Order: sequence, then structure tokens, then C-alpha cells
Amino acid sequence: MDFDYTPQEEAFRQELRSWLETNPPEGYEPARFELIDPNERFEVKLRWQRKLHAAGLVGIHWPKEYGGRGATIIEQTIYQQEMARTGSPGLANPLGLSLVGPTLMHWGTEEQKRRYIPKIMNADEVWCQGYSEPGSGSDLASLQTRAVEVGDEFVVNGQKVWTSYAHKADYCILVTRTDPDAPKHKGLSYLLVNMKTPGVTVRPLTQMTGDAEFNEVFFEDVRVPKANIVGEKNQGWQVAVTTLMFERANFGMVYNLEPMLEQLTELAQRLPLGGRPAAQDPDVRQQIAAFHVATQALKYNGYRMLTRQLRGEPPGPEGSIAKLAGSELFIRVAHFATALLGPYGQIELGDRHGLDGGYWSRCALRSRLYTIAGGTSEIMRNIVGDRVLGLPKG
Repeated sequence: MDFDYTPQEEAFRQELRSWLETNPPEGYEPARFELIDPNERFEVKLRWQRKLHAAGLVGIHWPKEYGGRGATIIEQTIYQQEMARTGSPGLANPLGLSLVGPTLMHWGTEEQKRRYIPKIMNADEVWCQGYSEPGSGSDLASLQTRAVEVGDEFVVNGQKVWTSYAHKADYCILVTRTDPDAPKHKGLSYLLVNMKTPGVTVRPLTQMTGDAEFNEVFFEDVRVPKANIVGEKNQGWQVAVTTLMFERANFGMVYNLEPMLEQLTELAQRLPLGGRPAAQDPDVRQQIAAFHVATQALKYNGYRMLTRQLRGEPPGPEGSIAKLAGSELFIRVAHFATALLGPYGQIELGDRHGLDGGYWSRCALRSRLYTIAGGTSEIMRNIVGDRVLGLPKG
């Protein structure tokens, strides 16, 4: 691909940059954002998404007939870069935008696209992802949540776990077993479930960071219209894998790693080590340089994913590579920072004695999440070994 932007693309960057500079998120203070109440954080993100949507800056590369801007994929990449550069607080409906919308573009009926996609964009309907179960984590196809046909509906019973944003969600993409006698990859169906339906119970799970964005979700005789199936009955595995490819591609994006490395470099310039700034220590400099090299490698892998999109192809194994390498790199950066901090690396977020407000200890606690969510690093290695390297199974 051509790495130079066209004059039209550069003009879009300047237009977007100007808008972001003159329209900051309401109620957003980057240094304090993680310290405020989670419900207030969500409201900040909700207002921000709706403000962006009103300006035509959500789902910008989606078709105009569904409420998008019809921008090019390159312009969408520029958009992501600029949002990261300005330290955006993020949006209220990340799974709807990164997973549900793209999946419906590939597999949804025209009616489903027109019904759901516009409300994903303006966050009128927030989405969660009903995949993992207590006994089915990385081996997703072994899931046991059942959906039984009864007239014009499916009746769903089962449990999901680690369901991000379920406590805020209006809808869920739910993978269920509709043929218990079929091979495990063949008897699954992909449903769109209204979270306000009777029989849906959500219980938040508190993480070691103190957040509670994950949830257990229970389904007891939940009735779902047949019109809410995506793809064909018992063929939902293909749809589910498409969603996973979009998920892994998003996990591997480097736009959040680059600002993190800038903050790490600044930390090393302030911290003393052996009577001088840590940034002057050869080993520290070498390690930070290695992080930057790895981040650039991830960026160019991302360009491979971008090339697939430009060709109109679905995500490929590059997403698994990005997810594996990006999540492992995040851990290394966070742990290196806490090692530099020494005892200060144990001070929790918000403590007045913590350097950077306890940001790095929070990163270290949260970092392990990325090697589990969206497929464990072990599963990603299996995928890369099988689909990329062609290694023998065994």
C-alpha cells in the first residue's frame, strides 16, 4: 500500500484536528477521569459520542444509507489516529461500533442493518457481547447456553460471564446452542437479544482494579424473536468468528500504546536512577527503544489489516497477530514502568503520594486483562501457528 496520504486525506485530517481542538469533551479532565464515579465516566462518554455523531464523526466510513459519512477506510484510520493523539475519553458504545456494526455489515439482513446500525452510532442502543461462559472460555464452541425454537421465537436459557458493559447495555450479541446433537461448531446460532427482556439478570463482577465493567448474565426463559437471528440457524459459528476477528483487530491497535510510551519516556526523564535521570541509563534507554520498535512493527501489521479492508476482504490472521503481540507488549510496558517506580509502583490510583496519580499501578493490574479478553494469548499462538505458520498440530 501507499504510505503517503493524498491531499484529500490530509485535508480531512486538518478539518478533524480543527474540530477536535474547538470542541473538547464536556466534563472531561484527563488527569482525573479514572478517579470519578464509573457512572459519571459513562455519561461523559455518552455525551461525547453523541456530540461526535451530531458532527458526522462516528462510524465515518460506514455507508451513508445507514447514517455513516461514507468516508474512506484511510480517513477512518486518520480519525483513529487523531482521536488517540488528543486523548479522547473513548465512546459509550465501543462494542457496538467495533464489533456489532461491522458484523451486521457482513451478515445482517437489510432490515437488521437499517434497524440497528443508526442507533449504534448515536448510542441510543448500547451493546454487549454474550460469548464466554463459566465452562467455555477460550473453547467458545463448547458453550451450553441453549436456544429452543417455540413458534416465532427462540427461548433462551443459560449463563454468560465476563460480559463487558452488560450493566449498561440495551442489546447483546448472543451465541447460543440450537442443535445439541450437532458437532460443537455446527449447532450454534447468533442472536440479537434485548437486555430488557424478562428473564435477563445482570450481576456486575468487581475486578482487582476496583472497576466493575465485567458481568455475569443469566438467561431464564428469555424470548427472542426469530427475526433477531443473524445468518442462518445452526450456522452461527461463522458469524461469531467474524465478530472475533474484528475484536482481535481492535485489541491489537497501537493507537493507545503510542501515548502510553510517550508517558513512559517522560516518567523516565523525571525518575532518578543512580544519581541521574533514569532516561540517561543505557539499559532503560535500550528497553524503551525496544518498546517503540515493537510498537512500530504492530503499526505495520495494522497496515496489512487495513489493506485487507481496502480490498473488501474480511479480517484475517493479522488480527490474531496484533492481538497477541499488542496485549503482551502492554504487559511489558506496564511492568517495566512499575519496576522503574520501585515502591511507588504499589501506590493505587488516586493516592496523593503516587507518581502520575497511581496510573502505572492501575496499568499493571489491568494489563493481564488484554491477554485473556478476546481470546487468550495461548489460543492466539495456536491460531498463528496453524493459520500463519502452517505448523503441524499435536
